[in-house]
Amino acid sequence: MQSPPKTSRGFPFPFGPTEHPKGTNFSLFTNHAIAVSLCLFKAGHSTPLIEIPLNPKINRTGDVWHIFIYELPDDALYGYRVDGPNDPEKGLTFDNRNILLDPYCKLVASNPIWGSSPQKDVSHIQKGVVDPIEPFHWEDDAHPNIPMKELIIYEMHVRGFTQDPSSNSPQKGSFLGIIDKIPYLKELGINAIELMPIYEFNERDNVLFHAITGEPLYQYWGYSTVNFFSPMVRYGTGKGNLLNELKTLVKALHANGIEVILDVVYNHTAEGNGDGPTLSFKGFENSVYYMLSPDGHYYNFSGCGNTFNCNNPIVREFIRDSLRYWVKEMHIDGFRFDLASIMTRSPEGVPLERPPLIEAITEDPILANTKLIAEAWDAAGLYQVGSFPASGEWAEWNGKYRDEARNFIKGADNLAGNFATRISGSEDLYGKSRTPAQSINFITAHDGFTLADLVSYNHKHNKENGEKNRDGTNDNHSWNCGAEGETTNKNILALRRRQMRNYHLALMVSQGVPMLLMGDEYGHTKYGNNNSWGHDSRLNWFQWDTLEKSPEFFRFYKMVIAFRKAHPVLFRSKFLREGDVTWHGKEPDHPDWGPKSRFVAFTLPDPIYHYDLYVAFNAFYRPTTLKIPKPKGGHPWLQIIDTSNESPKDIVEEAEAKPLTKHTYTLPAYSALLLKSYWGKKSH
Repeated sequence: MQSPPKTSRGFPFPFGPTEHPKGTNFSLFTNHAIAVSLCLFKAGHSTPLIEIPLNPKINRTGDVWHIFIYELPDDALYGYRVDGPNDPEKGLTFDNRNILLDPYCKLVASNPIWGSSPQKDVSHIQKGVVDPIEPFHWEDDAHPNIPMKELIIYEMHVRGFTQDPSSNSPQKGSFLGIIDKIPYLKELGINAIELMPIYEFNERDNVLFHAITGEPLYQYWGYSTVNFFSPMVRYGTGKGNLLNELKTLVKALHANGIEVILDVVYNHTAEGNGDGPTLSFKGFENSVYYMLSPDGHYYNFSGCGNTFNCNNPIVREFIRDSLRYWVKEMHIDGFRFDLASIMTRSPEGVPLERPPLIEAITEDPILANTKLIAEAWDAAGLYQVGSFPASGEWAEWNGKYRDEARNFIKGADNLAGNFATRISGSEDLYGKSRTPAQSINFITAHDGFTLADLVSYNHKHNKENGEKNRDGTNDNHSWNCGAEGETTNKNILALRRRQMRNYHLALMVSQGVPMLLMGDEYGHTKYGNNNSWGHDSRLNWFQWDTLEKSPEFFRFYKMVIAFRKAHPVLFRSKFLREGDVTWHGKEPDHPDWGPKSRFVAFTLPDPIYHYDLYVAFNAFYRPTTLKIPKPKGGHPWLQIIDTSNESPKDIVEEAEAKPLTKHTYTLPAYSALLLKSYWGKKSH
């Protein structure tokens, strides 16, 4: 072991390693430890090069341990050995055999090659890079600050977006690979990407095996965080500074008017329950970082073995420091909080009326103007859609929108009024003190059926996941249109295409913020798998070759997005009031909200550009003949969209739209209609 370098007392803040002209300060929190040692490593070695004990009389201020190192070995890595009482019933799990990853390290020194991480190796040492931040020229980069109501969010997976060979990206599966596809995102009409977890995780910590091939599955989605400051090392190219590669992506997206929202997992960690590994938090202060029962067992509100103790003061500040870092250092524009209802629970697991963490995030000046989106439920049954205890501009994944839109369009009863409420912005949920933009509307997301599978399967088909089809939700609100899965029946296939168009149109004409799922634009199928979290394959990868072979739905998809963006009346700042919308049934001004109604139509006037939009959905299994309201002015209705038509007649540009010559229209079963009529001078 190398002789120890010159040290001094150091200082308690900020946490983590901090570079100074004469050396590096190290600081960490632990309040029950009796001994702490800083372990320095040389890259590629698992035995410490130097181990420096901290003197509790000199290197400790309150519950913060700290030390200043004057000369570090070149390219040193680091970790901590912490000793203290081991009494799991009291929540104390110190073990000086472990070398721990600093919660505040800015880059984990893990292998850059995907699939190279040890699989469930509890003895594996996670080491931190002391100073990974290198100069980066942001130039005039700035947050686009797109108003929330104008967002078109695209949920995507970093690796999955370009990993398939058909992407033809020279930097497959990486942050930089996304840059190659920015022209595609712009063509699609996206102005915000929501990246599934990019915090460091171990993709090999899944112990399940593919039920057919026998090959090991992966922690592919990444909802198993190891460190909350480090980007996922294996999303880099391995050829340069990882942090700068991520910054290069963010800078390029901003230059093209696209915001970056991160899907973040502050509800649990990769350490699991009492049988899980000790990587970091358990070894520093288990009873602080996790919610524990009186006898020391882990509360499992996350469904993943442990629950982060979000409203403990230490943990609350840790989470806020993490969010601040991503905004300050990486220029991130917003966050979607996975299982955010856990963040509203007390250390005892009780839902709080005013959760300190939520207030701290909302009121933080560094986080001001960032997009804050809550998945307002957790795995223990706490469901807060419409009641998430946050003020300001927090938005929510609107699970009620997803369920009721799915059910209405597939032809369920008792939903006409609910469907109208959802496409109006869900005022019943957000009308008290918020706006329609607080509703993140979606039909599909990473978790559940894709759009193509939503119209092709009645049941989940998850056998390949290795859990005998027990995993994944059974409540999908789907309809296979007459056959389960793949079929050659032309009528069924045509109906499925029509339903996909219906769902997409409904999402794009709804007040609120639409979120789209990567791959839906070409009809990506997972063959009925609604819980594909373990598959690193074409089951999850974006298939660029399939997109090229199936341009028809992509054409419809992007043209409807463009139509929405061109008509601000579809993303209002305030909820609809009398005069802002007129509801119709088969007869104008006579909506049918009865239990058997499967028809909803409405007219939206635009008082600035002097036109009306007429939108109708027929979710009945028979054609419906309806009367169209008479145009207000001297201009006829123009038929822009009829989802019963195949491409290219399913949607046309306004300049090519044919005027209706009659005021009746026969709308086929399971189809939708969009018309436009000017009632003043054409100025739009």
